[in-house]
Amino acid sequence: MNVMIFNGSMENRDHSIGKIINDFIVEQLEEQNVKTTIFDMSLSNIPMLNPSLIKEIPIEVTQMCNTFQDADLHFWLMPLYHGSIPGVMKNCLDWLEITAKSATPYLTDKIIGTVCWADGSHAVNGIQTMNNIAHSLRAWTIPYSVPLSVRELFQNESKDRLSSNSQEKLKLLVRLALSRKIQTI
Repeated sequence: MNVMIFNGSMENRDHSIGKIINDFIVEQLEEQNVKTTIFDMSLSNIPMLNPSLIKEIPIEVTQMCNTFQDADLHFWLMPLYHGSIPGVMKNCLDWLEITAKSATPYLTDKIIGTVCWADGSHAVNGIQTMNNIAHSLRAWTIPYSVPLSVRELFQNESKDRLSSNSQEKLKLLVRLALSRKIQTI
């Protein structure tokens, strides 16, 4: 099974929320002997989608699309920005248009687990947006998602360890996603 984590945050510090959640999910997958590919937005160098570029596709875009299509199971992680996903994350997903004429276009039949964090209680808005996009790309989302409030995310004031509640939610997402993917193989 090929698993990919799509970290849609542009923040790439060691103790950023996206990195902490990403690393926690990787640990959970490693415990199940699942190898993981990470697509980190902050390191991607994906240009803005320009329809005129579709004739001359940048190598970074081709590599990204291959990574997305090669993975059987995805975990999409993102901060909520003004009620939606980060624009750079949407831009990457929009580039999947170059796969439209392939034998299995877009993300056909991929399984996607979603995680969103927000300062308030609106992280579910990001989850809904990711679900809508995933379905438009012909993927299946796990019915269980993880909207997280930043205030409840960490166990202590140093913000370096996820709270036990956040850990349990993420562990359940990984278990459900892995069991769902195994059932479809």
